[in-house]
This record gives sequence, structure tokens and C-alpha cells, in this order.
Amino acid sequence: MASTSETGHAKNIAHFQSLISFCTGYGATYNPVKAAIKVTSMKARLQAVQTAVSDLATANTAYQNAVNARFTAFADLRSLATRVINALAVSGATPATLADAKTFNRKIQGKRASTPKEATPPADTPPGTPAKDTVSASQQSYDKLIEHFSNILELLAQEPLYVPNETALQLAALQSFRDNLADLNNAVITAYTPASNKLIARDQLMYAPGTGMVDIGLDAKSYVKALFGSTSPQYKQVNALKFRNIYR
Repeated sequence: MASTSETGHAKNIAHFQSLISFCTGYGATYNPVKAAIKVTSMKARLQAVQTAVSDLATANTAYQNAVNARFTAFADLRSLATRVINALAVSGATPATLADAKTFNRKIQGKRASTPKEATPPADTPPGTPAKDTVSASQQSYDKLIEHFSNILELLAQEPLYVPNETALQLAALQSFRDNLADLNNAVITAYTPASNKLIARDQLMYAPGTGMVDIGLDAKSYVKALFGSTSPQYKQVNALKFRNIYR
């Protein structure tokens, strides 16, 4: 379902298109001095807005795809980290190495070494969900999760006894998994910038005070009111077209 704001953007555009159609229909009688509300100018603004909306949709799709890919990849991190800790525990590694690895795993799982029961996040808490207690100890951002997992891999790289037979638990495979997480996280960061810029461009074209499409539409309605009168059928046509300034 489209959000209320997104529906509002679409309605503003549809009403502006209808306004242009009405103003075009008035023929030579519709002849404002203000350049922005001339039919040719309004048509150009409509085209620019429609292009901006299309560009934003494309950028948003790329961004959401990157977010979804990252979420899917990170879904396996907690269970994999726990498997690694168990493999390390039976490898003959020193208690100190195992303790350090468990500390990093607790951070991946979103747990303290000793935490009040009500503050422990559920096991299925998605990455990035803030901890419930007031101290941000779980460090669950994607960047932090990658950092904690990398710290475990550093311990494994320095532990000669960690040589599991299972391919998925071997250091090279774990490093590849970590690198993929980092790449997917970077992809989200990279995709966010054009999406954010396209949003700014769309909002400027539609909602900039005085020069945006909505204010242009309101000015055109006012001109029709002055041209034909407040009780005229022409003004009733355009007055039914509502414009909303939506700032995000």
C-alpha cells in the first residue's frame, strides 16, 4: 500500500495536469503576465516533475534491492558465529582465546556478559535493532556486526589449532563470508546517496516555496479566479483541484 505522502504526491501531479488541461481549454483568454503560470511553462514544469518522479523511483528501487540483499546475507551471521565458537571450543584452543571469541560473539548476538533478563534481545532480533536497555551495549549496527565478526576471524587466524574439516567453518570461507557482508553493506551506503539526491530534486520541483509545482498551481488557480470571477464555472473547475504542500 502506498503511504499517505506518496499518494499525496501523485494527487498533486494529477491535479496539476488537470489544471493545465483546463487552462489550455480557456484558449487565448487565459493570458497571465506571470511567466510561471503560462500554459507552456506549466507543461514544462509538469514534464520536469514527472521525470524527477521516475528517476526517484529508479533510485529507490536500487536502494531497496541493496537493503534487501544485505538483510538476507546478515540473516545467517548469528547462527554461523555460534557454529564457529563451538568449533573453536573443541579445537583445543586456549581458554583465553575462546573467552575472547565468546565476547565478540555475545556482541553479535546482542547480549551482555551479565545482563538483566528483561534487557536481553530476542534471539531473532534483526540486525540493527536497538537493544532494549538504556545503555547501547549490543552494538548491533551492520558496521559493528562486521567488526565483531572480523575480530573473531583475527583470533582464528592466530590459532593454529583451529583447522575444522567443514568447509563453511574454515577461515578462508569465513573471510569470504565477511567480505561479502562488507560489500553488501557498502552497496547500501552507495545506493542511498543517489536516492536521497533524487528525493531532494523531486521535492524542489514540487514544493519549493514560490517556485514549486504546488505554488505554481495555486497561483494559476488564483489567476483563473481573478480572470473569470469567484462564482464562475471556470473557477469552480479549478477550485476543485486541491494542492497540498508535503515536506518530508
